[in-house]
Amino acid sequence: MTQLHAAAPSTAPPDRPPAPRRPPARAPRGDRLVQWLFVAPAVVYLLAFFGYPVVQNLVTGFQDYDTSSLYTGDAPFNGLHNYAEVLTSGRFGKLVLNTAVFTVVSMVAQFAIGFALALFFVRRFPLNGLVRSLLLLPWLVPMVASATVWRWMLDQDNGVVNRVLEAAHLAPSGGVPWLSSVHVSLYAVTLVNIWVGIPFTLVILYSGLKEIPTEVYEAAALDGVSGFGRLRHITWPLLRPVVTVVVVLGFIYTVKVIDIILVVTGGGPADASSTLAVDAYQLSFKTFFFGQGAAMGNILILVSLVFAAVHLRLNRAAGLQEDAK
Repeated sequence: MTQLHAAAPSTAPPDRPPAPRRPPARAPRGDRLVQWLFVAPAVVYLLAFFGYPVVQNLVTGFQDYDTSSLYTGDAPFNGLHNYAEVLTSGRFGKLVLNTAVFTVVSMVAQFAIGFALALFFVRRFPLNGLVRSLLLLPWLVPMVASATVWRWMLDQDNGVVNRVLEAAHLAPSGGVPWLSSVHVSLYAVTLVNIWVGIPFTLVILYSGLKEIPTEVYEAAALDGVSGFGRLRHITWPLLRPVVTVVVVLGFIYTVKVIDIILVVTGGGPADASSTLAVDAYQLSFKTFFFGQGAAMGNILILVSLVFAAVHLRLNRAAGLQEDAK
């Protein structure tokens, strides 16, 4: 006779819902106060030297602010009159074109040369550090001093650039009118700006390249990936955040360049090398139309913000596509 045995009860504990996570403990009020005290000097500095000037510039762009306002303090509100004067002037289109050419050519050349130098210096070779340090000199020399030297070098009659080009039979006998030609002066100041900006691009990209693990390249070499393949599929994707910083900061620095242009060409001849930033300076401190100068500066701020937002969004979309692959 078979015996039926009852199934032994399960000893496993019943399923229980996971215990709720405890929120992170908040710092005591005294500790938070100490933290804010450490941050407060930086906040005060930013508000005083960056926040207040930006807000004041925005306000001035909507005021009829002239030399009498400096004494009386009276600057009546005039709405969009300053922006209308700036945008409808016959010079605005030319200034926009000059700014676009100056910015685009400078950024492309600076990035191409800086990236090539960063790839070169990331390898080890004798005197690497010394040569890299010498390439930082254009970045360390004051802008006015660099621009003054370049003005002498680009002089049509006695400049060393024309002397070298004539000796190599690359320039006419009279020399190239770098500073006095309406067709060449813009490219002359662009050349100077490229020379000044290469070290910045080199330093940032070199730092990014040094952060890429060497093990990734070693694994790629074992898989037979070529040099260009490593650059395309390893270096560039991993360097994208650094490239974003270089492009955004490079655009902001380039679009507001004033000192180089004022010293080398003064914006001439006939506004051939003038940009929006130079015109904002001249409106404010030469013709004393402070409201129109502020309006031009606000336009530059808006352009920089739009460029940064669009570039960051496109870069994020490209990163998501790479991750999806």
